[in-house]
Amino acid sequence: MPRLVLASQSPARLATLKSAGVTPDVIVSGVDEDKVLVDAADRFGELDPADAVLVLAQAKAEEVAARLEGAVVDTSDDAASDTADVIDTADVIVVGCDSMLEIDGTVVGKPADAATARERWRSMRGSKGVLHTGHWLVDLRDDSSGGTGGTLGSTSSTTVWFADIDDDEIDAYVATDEPLYVAGAFTIDGLGGPYIERIEGDHHGVVGISLPLLRELLGELGVPWRVLRTP
Repeated sequence: MPRLVLASQSPARLATLKSAGVTPDVIVSGVDEDKVLVDAADRFGELDPADAVLVLAQAKAEEVAARLEGAVVDTSDDAASDTADVIDTADVIVVGCDSMLEIDGTVVGKPADAATARERWRSMRGSKGVLHTGHWLVDLRDDSSGGTGGTLGSTSSTTVWFADIDDDEIDAYVATDEPLYVAGAFTIDGLGGPYIERIEGDHHGVVGISLPLLRELLGELGVPWRVLRTP
């Protein structure tokens, strides 16, 4: 039975998968995201946000897949891995993800500090943005487990409308520190939920991993969602 390895340290992505009945192994990638984007821009020209998140998701998935194929999982205190033992890849599919918020054609990531988060929310309130989440899969399964050797991905893009909240609400939300650790300085499944008026697209994509898109990509590898194995 196939199982997932999640190449992400995001608690929200892990919780989303668990809520859908899948508990993946977690191995956090060690890619330099800035370098990946610079290298991609040198090769392909300026990337739009939907492509940028896909490039990063691919880099994360492939870096973790390469480590697994080499049977090298560093478990020291400063390692990027959260896995205690070397994983047998015979039935493994690696999934990497990355998210960015686009507002008026400009990408905004995690705010550097509370002041940036407050300014971000003052500019976002009463407006809308598009949350892009790239997904990339690497099939490491062997032939006996139905492995295809495939590697593929796609991007989920969801439009988010932000409530027209006042300065006191912004200050109170930023004081929770939650906006400092998430793309776009907001969550939809946490403390930021009351400040999101509506969305157009997949709710899970805003959280950080689109379950319908993941199901579709797994299907292209010949893996029905219902057969995913949990540890």
